[in-house]
Amino acid sequence: MILEIAQIEIKAGMESAFEAGIARAAEIFRAAAGCRGFDVRRSIEHPQRYRLLIRWDTLEAHTEGFTGSQAWQDYRAIVSPCFAGPPSVEHTARVLKAF
Repeated sequence: MILEIAQIEIKAGMESAFEAGIARAAEIFRAAAGCRGFDVRRSIEHPQRYRLLIRWDTLEAHTEGFTGSQAWQDYRAIVSPCFAGPPSVEHTARVLKAF
């Protein structure tokens, strides 16, 4: 399983719009092949900063199957007007689950 971590900075005053939009986008991710779910976290110290933690079966499920698809375009159309800049995205693999 691959964990995509997307850090997104939101324009001031658009936090509620982003949160509503990402909630609507849940169905897009639910239908995406290889997507196992996602969490949205908001920074306490920097309230305009969010992190999307998206679980994919494989890296390719995200980078080849989802990114660039119509579903991805639909997702971006919903949330990108709230972005202050391009998201920072990385993919991680678990090396340890302690407890």
